[in-house]
Amino acid sequence: MPNQRWQADLTHYQLASGNEVEILNLLDDHSRFLVASHARAATKATDVVASFHTATAAYGFPASVLTDNGAVFTAAARHGRCAFELELARLGVAHRHARPYHPQTCGKVERFHQTLKRWLAKQPKATTMTELQAQLDAFAGYDNHHRPHRALGRRTPASAYAARPKAAPTPPGVAVPAHYRVRHDKIDHTGVITLRHNSRLHHIGLGRRHAGVRVLVLVADLDVRVLAEDGTLIRALTLDPGRDYQPQPTT
Repeated sequence: MPNQRWQADLTHYQLASGNEVEILNLLDDHSRFLVASHARAATKATDVVASFHTATAAYGFPASVLTDNGAVFTAAARHGRCAFELELARLGVAHRHARPYHPQTCGKVERFHQTLKRWLAKQPKATTMTELQAQLDAFAGYDNHHRPHRALGRRTPASAYAARPKAAPTPPGVAVPAHYRVRHDKIDHTGVITLRHNSRLHHIGLGRRHAGVRVLVLVADLDVRVLAEDGTLIRALTLDPGRDYQPQPTT
């Protein structure tokens, strides 16, 4: 079924300057529908979380995600769990891993990388990340909605994706929120970030020791979580709409 499993993987690309960048692709396993394609100079675990939520905002939550064992996808080699693993577990989305040194497990997204790079090779070489992202967006529209796939009986991925009901996370007791906001921010010199809720600004205290740290802010209604770029949870809170300032909890 569509959304029963998404495949996610990184591939490398070179700008006209010769600088190496990374492209993260998330592909629906059933239909080959591209749900996200994002270029970054270097992709961190929190970037994977951000791309995942960008995709889920548009297409809903998948029942499972399949990845390789790269450090942005799993911290198993470090005897822990990275930000992406923690987020999937919290949402009830199953996380499947490819066998080490066996790229065929993620064969559909690996094949997509090749198709994307062949298309990019026919375009003017991007000189900036912004230009490259515009090319990725253009290819996504073409590949999803116009290019027929032999593996899909000459249908487009969009038609295959829309043809059947969508799967969803199913573990008992897990409530998947309907709406998410994802923000990149930087903690100011006073140790605070600002968040708007219902047209009102709220200031969230995180501590002066975190001043200048770049963070990913995940918002689901009143539930707010602030992650450092390495995936460390700095603070989780339930926003109090009646207070402008959300102080740090006292110990």
